[in-house]
Amino acid sequence: MSRIGKMPIAVPAGVTVDIAENNKVTVKGPKGTLERVLPAEMTIQKEGEEIVVSRPNDLKKMKSLHGLTRTLIYNMVVGVTEGYEKKLEVNGVGYRAQKQGKKLTLSLGYSHPVEMEDPEGIEVTVDGQNVIIVKGIDKEKVGQYAAEIREKRAPEPYKGKGIKYADEVIRRKVGKTGKK
Repeated sequence: MSRIGKMPIAVPAGVTVDIAENNKVTVKGPKGTLERVLPAEMTIQKEGEEIVVSRPNDLKKMKSLHGLTRTLIYNMVVGVTEGYEKKLEVNGVGYRAQKQGKKLTLSLGYSHPVEMEDPEGIEVTVDGQNVIIVKGIDKEKVGQYAAEIREKRAPEPYKGKGIKYADEVIRRKVGKTGKK
């Protein structure tokens, strides 16, 4: 039995969960509203203040969808109550980040500044000149946008220059040594 899939999801106060046909789940909370169409094979029921996901049979595909469906609903509930955030650090001489309105401007050692427009439902703030904080209620969108920012200049292993997640550890390499 799926350990994650069979756990009920507690719905906190101030959050409403609606389950429409075709497993379209809408979660409303203090931070906003999220909706998503989940796999039709799963049965999603609201039992009091809990949501229970169950699967029709024990095929391998159903087992994997079971845990996934439960986690997606759980992430939606957490998103509308607390929200998600990712911190990125810009390391390197002359590398900096600036915010103007909805535009993030990155100076990353290229011949031109890199400009990125904030996607809908995502808030980006710059702390100092080298810490970027990406916030939002949709875990998937926050992670995706943070990955796109990091992609503009991924950290390199020799000096550690580039954009990295705040909790990321870069494996450093030893540079080449001269001949004797």
